[in-house]
Amino acid sequence: MRSRARQWHLLTALVVAVALVLQTVLVIEGSAVLAEHDRPGLWLRLGRLVSYFTIQSNLLVLVAAITLVRHPGQDGRAWRVLRLAGITGITVTGIVHFFLLRPLLDLGGADWVADKMLHLVVPVVALVGWLVFGPRPRIDGRDVARALAWPLAWLAWTLVVGGASGWYPYPFLDVDEHGWARVLGASVGVTVLFLALFAGAADLDRRLRPAPE
Repeated sequence: MRSRARQWHLLTALVVAVALVLQTVLVIEGSAVLAEHDRPGLWLRLGRLVSYFTIQSNLLVLVAAITLVRHPGQDGRAWRVLRLAGITGITVTGIVHFFLLRPLLDLGGADWVADKMLHLVVPVVALVGWLVFGPRPRIDGRDVARALAWPLAWLAWTLVVGGASGWYPYPFLDVDEHGWARVLGASVGVTVLFLALFAGAADLDRRLRPAPE
C-alpha cells in the first residue's frame, strides 16, 4: 500500500510540476499574457501569475505530494492544514473553472494544454490520490478553521489589490465591471462551496478506512 501510495504521489508531483513550469514558460514568452490589450512587463506578469488561486492551489498540492513521496503517512498540525487547504483548494479550482471560466476561454496549443492540466487534470489526480491513499484520519475542526484562513485571505487581498490597480484575476471578481453587490454575492457563494467541501472532507476522513495501512 505504501509503495503504491508513493508512486501515485510521485505522479501527482510530476503532473503539477510540469503544468506549473509550462504555464510559467508561456507567461515569460508572452504567449499566455494576463492582459488582452495592454501586455504588462515580465515581472508584473509573473506577479499576476502567482496571484491566481489556481496557481496557489497547485503549489499547495505540489508541496504536499512531495512530502508524501518520502513519507506516505506524513502528519503534523501545520502539514494537516496545508494538505486540507490544497485538496479543497484544487477541488474548488476545478469546479469554478468548469462551470464559470471554461465557457469564457478560447485557447489553443500549449496554452490549452497548460490550462487543462492546471484546472482539470491536477484536481482529478490530487482528489483520487487523497481518496485512495490519504493519509487519514487527518482532519478536525481546528484544521478546517486554519485551512479556511488561506482562501479568505486570498479573497480579501485580491479585492484590495484589484480596487487599487483595476486588475482582477477572475472576471466574476471584477468590481469595476459587475459592482460590489454581484462580486460579494459570488464571493459568498465560493465561500459556501469551500465550507461544504471542508465538511465533506471531514466526513470522508472519518468514514473511510485509515490509509496508508
